[in-house]
Amino acid sequence: METLKFKTTIKCTGCVNKVTPFLNEAAGEDNWEVDLQNADKTLTVAAGEKTTADKVINALEQAGYKGERIN
Repeated sequence: METLKFKTTIKCTGCVNKVTPFLNEAAGEDNWEVDLQNADKTLTVAAGEKTTADKVINALEQAGYKGERIN
């Protein structure tokens, strides 16, 4: 399973709550996490067969956030 990492505009737990349904749909429940302690607010996704970087970025945009792949 590939691991994808993204620099995001997610800033707080409220933001995480807002983006949760979008990321759950794009990547699956329990397949992603946001490191709010990191300055880049890094989103890490355990990508399955159907999960792509574009799909994750699109999910972030639908929720009102931006993401840039960093790996």
